[in-house]
Amino acid sequence: MKTIRRLIHREVLAAVGFVTLGFLALFFFFDLVDELRWVGRSPTGGYQLPHALLFVTLALPNHLYELLPITVLIGTIFVMARLAQSSEFTIMRTSGLGPWRALRTLLTLGGFFVLLTFAVGDYLAPLADRAAQLVKARYQGVLTTGATGAWLRETQGEYSFVVNVRAIGPDGHMLGLRVFGFDHQGRMVSRTQAAGAQFAAEGGWMLQQAQHTAYYAATDAMAPARVETLQLPQWHWPTQISADMVAAAVLKPDRMATLDLFQYIHHLEANGQAAQRYEIEFWRKVFYPLSCLVMVVLALPFAYLHFRSGGIASYVFGGVMAGISFFLLNNVFGFVGSLQHWAPWVAAAVPGVLYSLLSLAAFGWLVLRR
Repeated sequence: MKTIRRLIHREVLAAVGFVTLGFLALFFFFDLVDELRWVGRSPTGGYQLPHALLFVTLALPNHLYELLPITVLIGTIFVMARLAQSSEFTIMRTSGLGPWRALRTLLTLGGFFVLLTFAVGDYLAPLADRAAQLVKARYQGVLTTGATGAWLRETQGEYSFVVNVRAIGPDGHMLGLRVFGFDHQGRMVSRTQAAGAQFAAEGGWMLQQAQHTAYYAATDAMAPARVETLQLPQWHWPTQISADMVAAAVLKPDRMATLDLFQYIHHLEANGQAAQRYEIEFWRKVFYPLSCLVMVVLALPFAYLHFRSGGIASYVFGGVMAGISFFLLNNVFGFVGSLQHWAPWVAAAVPGVLYSLLSLAAFGWLVLRR
């Protein structure tokens, strides 16, 4: 059985690797063509072809994370269908490779792809994406999330603060900062505006060229309402808002690591903000690597089909369409769950559970009944 298991693992790994390289090369070409329109046209004029090549290369880990389950499906279907067409799988079955042993063999290989997908999505892709965004910001301009920038909120004791960050600069510092302070009755008590801010080593933010305005309500006839304004070259503002939280507000949440996304959700909930969108994305990142197991289970029934000469292509195409429908359904359930206020883990888990049951049903019908 070790020889058969090694043969299947070697063939599937080679096929998945070949398909993955083909897809990555295709996405690299498309991304490069899209980036060429910015070469030499940035406001600073510093964004050139080497920078575009570096940016597109750093985007490959994120494409790898998105493509791994579908390439696992294509590669595994191709190997299983080819073994069935050449009658090699029939020989393996007569040598003792029963249905459940074949399922365990593919699930073991699927477990490897689960770990690989998790490692790429949680470690390699976020680091590469952050480096890519810094390259674009350094040579092309600043990073922003729109005309109004990013908005965050934090509660400190009896006061709450609403923070607006217009953009992130090339070296990671924040630009165009505004901080609005409110008391427990919802009255504005302070307004701080700064040209820029950096994350201080001792915690909090160090604001540059800050203008701090405090509003004091009247307490009695001897203490009327007043406004005090201070101009400060530097001002330290104590806050628990980290660089990852600002990056999450400026960039897409699916580019964050799972732990960072969990911490950002906790921050939103602690400050009374809606976190359902980020919760759905968190559970999608939890369940997404497990889709590799769904893909190998979906591919196993193809080993038990009887192929005529030249009929393998149609079956492989049908399997690929089934895999694409899984990813479409996965995205649709994310949006529907957000609109219908479903439990985030339900919106993320239902497509995988549904297709796993369908795959096992097809496996049982082809193997146990036929």
